[in-house]
Amino acid sequence: MQLQALPPRIGQVRRIVSAQLRYWHLDPLIDRAALGVTELLTNVHRHAAPDKTCTVEIELVLNRLTVSVRDHDPRLPEMRDVDASSTSGRGLAMVAAVSESWGVRPDGVSGKVVWFTLPTAPLTAPPARALRLAETPAHRFTDLDHALDGPRSGHAPARSAVAG
Repeated sequence: MQLQALPPRIGQVRRIVSAQLRYWHLDPLIDRAALGVTELLTNVHRHAAPDKTCTVEIELVLNRLTVSVRDHDPRLPEMRDVDASSTSGRGLAMVAAVSESWGVRPDGVSGKVVWFTLPTAPLTAPPARALRLAETPAHRFTDLDHALDGPRSGHAPARSAVAG
């Protein structure tokens, strides 16, 4: 999405990113992604010239979420040494702290892209009952037919295949 990095818009983008992650069933990533995109947009608001126009992209490829912010300022940001009492200049340090990786790259002659990645949770294993059914293919379809439609003539439920 393209936007002006102004404080009211930053909150809207944070909510949009959160909603998209909920749609993708990536709820555990919402807080870190929202914090990261907020920090990157705040940097555009505070530092980017000649304007505050930027583009936010989120991309989910395999087991990695990438959030990137592209602006029209060719100056590359630097991560500063900050301490706990610092009241500014901690944005990239916070992005680095919550992400798996982050970086910045020039974008054409007059711009840059700042990005960060978050690993997605691995898929969980199927429930134990499903594993037992899959291990006994001769009974799998009988159990499935029974579960969907009840016993069919000539098909008695194969409870012994899943007893345990």
